[in-house]
Amino acid sequence: MKWYDKSRQVKKDQSTFSMLKFNKGDDNMGRPSGTKNVMRTPEEKERLVLEYFNSDVGYRRFAERHDIYPSTFTKWIRLYRNNGIEGLKSKTGKHKNPNFGKYNRNKTEIEKLEEKLLKKEIELMRLKKGYVVKGAGAKKEYVSISDVNIK
Repeated sequence: MKWYDKSRQVKKDQSTFSMLKFNKGDDNMGRPSGTKNVMRTPEEKERLVLEYFNSDVGYRRFAERHDIYPSTFTKWIRLYRNNGIEGLKSKTGKHKNPNFGKYNRNKTEIEKLEEKLLKKEIELMRLKKGYVVKGAGAKKEYVSISDVNIK
């Protein structure tokens, strides 16, 4: 065997399954097709991390035995060491900005009236500057008042 072929050899402790499952080549990015993203609760993550702390197995082999990507598992270990079970809680879909989605929620009567008043004030300022807006969205046009016939 030539010196450049040694890199293609499979290590004895590395199973074919783990190579297929966790190998991220150019063609297979991320999770293998047909598999589902497993969402684990913080309690499950904590149980796995504590089980790892009490075992004599390396993190990579432990993660592969439990069908977890090794990088994900090391992230769980770091989060658990730094923040406990609070660090293992999923932050997916959670925003730090308290005003996020403010315009999509149901508005109170006062908020609706304030918005209407603001629009009227903007319209008045535009009239003072000498133009009006026709259309809406992408078809919005700014037309000067001198072109518009006002009676």
